[in-house]
Amino acid sequence: MNLLCNFKFDQLRAKPPHTDLMFMETLKYKVIKTKRQYTNYCNVLEQMTESGNRSQDVKDEIELLSFLIEKYDQEHNSFDNADPIELLKSLMKDHKMKSVELARLLNVSTGLVSDMLNYKKGLSKETIRILSEKFKLNQEAFNRPYN
Repeated sequence: MNLLCNFKFDQLRAKPPHTDLMFMETLKYKVIKTKRQYTNYCNVLEQMTESGNRSQDVKDEIELLSFLIEKYDQEHNSFDNADPIELLKSLMKDHKMKSVELARLLNVSTGLVSDMLNYKKGLSKETIRILSEKFKLNQEAFNRPYN
């Protein structure tokens, strides 16, 4: 005698097990596909990291956003040959950051920022560390020779 005959298929038809999937909530974040989405996620990440809220949910969200942003950067940005100063200028433009804000971030004078952006002063190890953390890039992007 076949044991499957005792199974009540009517119960399965009443509520298929996959119907629970239909009630899943919509994803808050998705794989980044556009520059606009990338910029939006960067802004959200920046707000979250500066908010001071360190609940586990926020930490998980920061980790997910960082992963999505890094994945997009790896696929769409070629920093291998980028001049660190031009890269910095581009990032400042993308983040609508002024020299004064950069000076505040780096805890240096606006004059020093001006000298860095005009190739008169190099980027220190501390500056490179802060920039890579702020813009979520590998330190190597800012730590290469330039004129």
